[in-house]
Amino acid sequence: MEVKIDARGLACPKPVIETKKAIEGLKEGNIITVVDNIIARDNVSKLAKSMMLHYTVTETGGEYQISIFKGEYSTQSEDMVQKRPDLANTVIFVGSDVMGTGDDVLGAILMKGYFYTLTEYEPFPKAILFVNSAVKLTTEGSPILDYLTKLMEMGTEVLSCGTCLDYYHLKDKLAVGGITNMYTIVETMQEANNTIRI
Repeated sequence: MEVKIDARGLACPKPVIETKKAIEGLKEGNIITVVDNIIARDNVSKLAKSMMLHYTVTETGGEYQISIFKGEYSTQSEDMVQKRPDLANTVIFVGSDVMGTGDDVLGAILMKGYFYTLTEYEPFPKAILFVNSAVKLTTEGSPILDYLTKLMEMGTEVLSCGTCLDYYHLKDKLAVGGITNMYTIVETMQEANNTIRI
């Protein structure tokens, strides 16, 4: 069975939501989602990967077709599934580029110290979510890029809010991790055993 979703022109996170509904409503078959921007393409692809489903992406005339295979249609091999070490089912929600309230210079020092310490403390968190001005920490020139890179190597998912990157005109300067949407942020926090906000 084949289900086709025309998500062109839909604002984030609607392409992901519509695709997830189709996947959950289909026992086996092929879900094809068509989008017209890179962010939607990446977010739908991440959804397929998070659900351990095989998918392919093709581009035609600035539009992207993500084909997701479910059930016996899926041919995903073990090497397509990202193998990660044991992680704590903890999500860290970062809402600012400085830690605490008061002096921003001190807050930046504290934030850098926090992420350095995080790289030395196991188990590592499952995911780190950056929203609002915190997305500055995942872009070029951030003092914590090396720490975030190390955490990703250990299996931690690093995600920056796409709307926030757009707001600060930083989308083309993202230096580490991926771009996400509010649906994925909510889902990641809901599925966590513990959410730490800093």
